[in-house]
Formats: sequence, structure tokens, C-alpha cells
Amino acid sequence: MSLLSVRALSIAYGGRPVLDGVSYDAGAGERLGIVGENGVGKSTLLRLSAGVEAPDSGSVERRGSLGYLTQEPDLPDGMTVDAAVDAALAEFRDMEQRMRAAEARLADGDQSVLDEYGDLLAEYELRDGWSADARAARALAGLGLADVVGDRSVDTLSGGQRSRLALALALVQAPDVLLLDEPTNHLDDDAIAFLEESLRGYRGAVVTVSHDRAFLDGVATSILDLDPVLTVQRDGTPRIGPARYTGAYTDYLAGKAAARVRWEQAYTTWSDDVDEARAAVKQDARRVGHDGRGRRDNDKFVAHFLSQKVDAAVARRVRDAENRLRRLEELRIPKPPRLLRFDAALGAQTPTGVLIAARDVCVPGRIKAAALDVTADTRLLITGRNGAGKSSLLAVLAGVLEPATGRVLSPRRLRIGWLPQTGSFPDPSLTAVQAFAAGRPGPAGEYQAELAGLGLLPGPSLNTPVGRLSVGQQRRLALARLLVSRPQVLLLDEPTNHLSLGLVEELETAVDASGLAVVVVTHDRWARHRWSGETATVVDGELVL
Repeated sequence: MSLLSVRALSIAYGGRPVLDGVSYDAGAGERLGIVGENGVGKSTLLRLSAGVEAPDSGSVERRGSLGYLTQEPDLPDGMTVDAAVDAALAEFRDMEQRMRAAEARLADGDQSVLDEYGDLLAEYELRDGWSADARAARALAGLGLADVVGDRSVDTLSGGQRSRLALALALVQAPDVLLLDEPTNHLDDDAIAFLEESLRGYRGAVVTVSHDRAFLDGVATSILDLDPVLTVQRDGTPRIGPARYTGAYTDYLAGKAAARVRWEQAYTTWSDDVDEARAAVKQDARRVGHDGRGRRDNDKFVAHFLSQKVDAAVARRVRDAENRLRRLEELRIPKPPRLLRFDAALGAQTPTGVLIAARDVCVPGRIKAAALDVTADTRLLITGRNGAGKSSLLAVLAGVLEPATGRVLSPRRLRIGWLPQTGSFPDPSLTAVQAFAAGRPGPAGEYQAELAGLGLLPGPSLNTPVGRLSVGQQRRLALARLLVSRPQVLLLDEPTNHLSLGLVEELETAVDASGLAVVVVTHDRWARHRWSGETATVVDGELVL
């Protein structure tokens, strides 16, 4: 039975369509992951599904209770942690009291409350009310909040602690429909493992937006991709829109690749059929009224008679070809969108020998590294807790951060591709094209076609000030600058942050195939699990190889 039914949702902002006819269902025990490009409307879809915002058209039907966790959840001001947990348990307390009252009336022979009692008991059991208190304790501990004292005001919690508390409260309430927007933000590996285990055993319906590929692979039973894909209806009508794939993230990748192949094949077949129909119309149209030979006087009657028959047959073929062409045009299959390809940009020849050498480097309070050599065959993953100094180490290797002591040496003309985690564009008033062209010869306008050709930013964004671009668009712009530098060494600081899953997959594939020296810092569990190179750790501000 579907607990959440979304039908043909559409919404536009400022005349720009964001969602157009999106539909999906989620039933008990289902865990639906929602993915798609930056700005495609994933969070908007959750808001509409939660009823927080009304669509321009379409409908949402929900059965039972609803829980909705945003990326920046609201918690009551002035409330203590214990009070917040008690508020999450209040609905169970109320159901327990109502069941006890109904049981007392049933014991007195009042059968009129039997249906009410049955409904209450079914809801209580579905949401596992019997273990609600134990679930609250487990959620707080599992999400790293066990050390937070109960009488502490939620106003004094950090942003990460507030997010984890809101997630714990949602798990405690166990609503019939649970909507989660990027739930793994602010969670360490242990907390994510706890969340995955909790959701795999969840009895209601879960719908989650997430960029965490490992999380989606460990939890999702199906994936709804909001990026356009071709589907053909039973009557042969092509439709371009979202598609749902059964299985986890690994299954989704295979399904999406197969869908891309089918789209390309369908477009090729359609194009060939259109060309064939147009050629038939053109060829047969020329033959009407022309038999290609002269006539003698005594042949004219017979020739005219036969010519009319031939013309009629040819005319029928022309009409048939025109009708077929008209039908093909009605069933037009658009060309698949161009796939992003970074292989050429990451195909620079790498010098031999040591490319970057760091010795006795120290940035007080941030990072220390006794010795690190980056050679042509280096593939190094650097891990460590937040704030340990990983980003500072990459900045030092890039020559952007000057160490107080020690030395960093590299060949004079070595092209280093450094992708910082933040702060790529110090002047937010520059347009995207101006920021892309900064430091390069000639007027910025000369580089607009090059930026557009990379396909990383939509056309209207090219002349938008950087400060007005989304975080994801700024990240794409920083990636564009790195690619056109034709780097010989890659220093990548959290390269998967704020990028769509499709773009991340393509970037990883290109980096793997490039053969370039790579030093990468990432918390991305999917990337870490698949890493085949060496690993180093930053512990208390010091690099440990």
C-alpha cells in the first residue's frame, strides 16, 4: 500500500520551470533515494511532498503521520535537549493513554471503542511505540550526542549538533512517511553506519535526497533520477523526464547507463527513419507526371492511360511517405544531452622525477609535515578529522600557503591543478566569465565560448556575478578553471562537495584514466572505499605517512 502518492507535480519560480509533471509512490518498507543535477529541484520536490509548499499543479496524498527533516532543521528556541526528546515522545504517550482508556471501556463491556482501539494499536505497533524510549537513547548515542547533557539548551548546540539532534528526534518519532534532505551531512562514519542500520529496519516509507553515494548504496531500495531520460509510452509516444530505477545506487548506475544506450539507439533509429521518409517523398514526388520517354502520336492514348495509373500509384506512395514523415515528426525523439568529458583536459604529459618536495614544513597551529614527495606516479589519499589540517597541507603543496618553516620545491613551469574546498573566487562581483578568464591574456569575452563549451554552467549563468551563483555552480566554475590549466599535478580538496553525482562519477573516471599525479583529500566514503592508491593521515595537525 502506498503511504505517499505524488502525481504530476509542477512548479516554476519567476517563470522558470523547476519541476514538470513529476510523479512517484512510496510504500511501507520502501526507501526511495532522489538524485539529479544541481538545481534540478530535489529539495523542492521534498518540500512539495511534505506539504510545506504548494505546487502550481499536481497532487500529493499521504497516509498516516509525516516527518520532514530539512538540511537546516528548526528546533524550538529555549528548549532543552531532554525537553526536545520528550516532545518527540509525546505522541506515543498520548496514544498509550488513549489505548489504556479504550481498554478500560472494553473491559466494562463497551464495544463501541473496538475499532478505535484497533486503529490505535495498529498505528502504535507500526511505529514501534513499545520501544520508543529505548529508541531515543539509541538514536542520541548512535548519532554522537551521548555526551550532550540533557539540560543543555538547544540554542547552545553547534550547527552539526542541531542537525544530528533533529535527525535523532525524527527517528524517535518514527512517522509513517519520513522525508530526509541530505541526512548524512554533519555525520561521521559511525553515525552514518547507525543511520543506515536504522533506516534499513524502518517500517514506514522513507524518501531521501542525498549526494552520499555509499549511503544510497547501503539504504535505497530504488532511485528516482530527476535528470531527463527517454521513456517510450505504450502507444509509442516518447517522453523525456525523470525515471525510477529499482535497487540501490550500484543498480542505478547500471540502469542509467543502459537507459542512455537505449536513448542513443532510439535517436539513431528515428533519425534514419526520418531521412528515409524525406528521401522517399522527394524521390517519388519528382516522378509524378514524368515517365521519362517521348511519345508517338498513336501511343499517346495508351501512354496517357498508363501514365495516369503510374501517377496514381506514385501519388499514393508520396502520401504514404508524407504521412509516415508527419507521424515521425509527431513522435520526435530529441538528441540525448551531451555527456561531459574531461579526458582531454586531464591528458597533459607529466614530467618525470619528483614534482613537489616538502621538507620540515610547519604552519603553526595548522599543519606539520616532515617529508613528502609527489612524483609522477603518486596517487595519495589523505584522511583525518575535520580541522586536522588536511586543507592547509594541500594549500602548502600548491604554493598558496607559505610555511613558517621548512621548504616546498617544485619545477618552475610545473602546472599544478589545485581545487580548494572554499574561497576559489575572492571577488564575488566578477561574472562567471570574468572569473574564468582572470589571469589570462586578452579580454574576458574571448573566453566565453571556451567556458560554455565545457558544459559545466548553463548559458544564463555565464554572465552572472559569482556571488549570485549557487554553491554548486561556483564549484563547477572552479573545476572549469582547473581543467583549462592543463594540469600536470592534481591537488583536490573535497572534490565531490556540491557536485551532482553524475558529474562526480565522470570526474573520478577522468582522474583515474589521466595517469596524472594526484593528492586528494575527501570524506566521501564511496570514493574512499574504491581508492586503490596510497593513504596517509593527518593526526593532530601532523602528516603521518
